[in-house]
Amino acid sequence: MTQEVPDTRPGARFRDRHAVLARGYGDRPDPEDPSLVLAMPLVLHIAKAEPPARSAVLQAAATATVTLCLDERVGTGEDGEPGPWRGDYLAWTGARIRKVARRARGAQWLAAQDVDGVTVDVDGAQARALVPGPVGALDPRIRRLQIGGTDLDHDSPGDVADGVPVLWVDGSLGMTVGKAAAQVGHAAMILAGAMTTEQAWRWAHDDFRCAVRDADPDRWAALVDAVGAGRAVAVRDAGFTEVAPGSTTVVAELPD
Repeated sequence: MTQEVPDTRPGARFRDRHAVLARGYGDRPDPEDPSLVLAMPLVLHIAKAEPPARSAVLQAAATATVTLCLDERVGTGEDGEPGPWRGDYLAWTGARIRKVARRARGAQWLAAQDVDGVTVDVDGAQARALVPGPVGALDPRIRRLQIGGTDLDHDSPGDVADGVPVLWVDGSLGMTVGKAAAQVGHAAMILAGAMTTEQAWRWAHDDFRCAVRDADPDRWAALVDAVGAGRAVAVRDAGFTEVAPGSTTVVAELPD
């Protein structure tokens, strides 16, 4: 009996979803009504008694974000019909990209699983990326979750396995875990878009595994040089919260 070999080539529907990330994001002005601003909610599962490692939470947030962005439900089906999340997703990518991270515990976390999105678990740390939408129309189960006031100590997760993308955070900025989660999520999107479709397809088949690490000043300087040379991609924050406008928050090196 011949064993079936899985198709390792990206199909047309994956190429279409990847193309949305590859072409970048819109600069449509914000609506006059603040409640109509579009954002992707990120829910971080941070228990009070035994909180997860900061690096694992950030990895889960990054992976959840890019997983949703390349999920079949933001694309089109075999019949060409749009998936259930496509309209909301394309409206968001056509505007300024915003994410808002919130903390959930216990029953709150369980309730968040019933809101459209994807959940990722990394070494016991969990994050859920939700389908973007207007901030004023946020599901009540998510609106009640706390945004600020929660942080996690920096940890030392060790070496990164060969071939795993690393999202380097500028440690000098002192971002909270919520702010950093939004930033690494954006970095994962930019990195996937900068990859070839084949590279992104292979990353998808590795469940978008990545690592998040803090960069010391020397490494950060080298990473900034790599961005200038086209060997890495960077997130430059709009400065709405915590950091100055135009700050480079996260850098990810491109695969060979």
